[in-house]
Amino acid sequence: MKKYTLQKSPFIVPTTDGKVIEEHFGKASTQDQNLSIAKMVAPPGWSEPFQTPEFVEYTFIIKGKKQFIIDGEIIILKAGQSIKIEKNTRVQYSNPFEEACEYLAICIPAFDFEKVHREEE
Repeated sequence: MKKYTLQKSPFIVPTTDGKVIEEHFGKASTQDQNLSIAKMVAPPGWSEPFQTPEFVEYTFIIKGKKQFIIDGEIIILKAGQSIKIEKNTRVQYSNPFEEACEYLAICIPAFDFEKVHREEE
């Protein structure tokens, strides 16, 4: 029995907002409930509604910039920077910039649409 899992075909999450989500490990790709790791590309002008997830989310910016609004505070991360957002924190993610933002998102436990609690726009 191998003591590793090699991921060559991440699950491509269907989206309607131009964002690219490639889940390498997590509920959709490997049925792992404990952790999810996804590579994402947020196009210029992208945003999603405020949400209050039941999981911790780490974000590492590879290229471009990404904006976070956390409890009314605006935070902008650039390539090479990262952030940890605790579970049950109200946050909005967006890319109001002219360049696409490429980043990694790691959620503990794994990302779950039923536990993200997005607000209606």
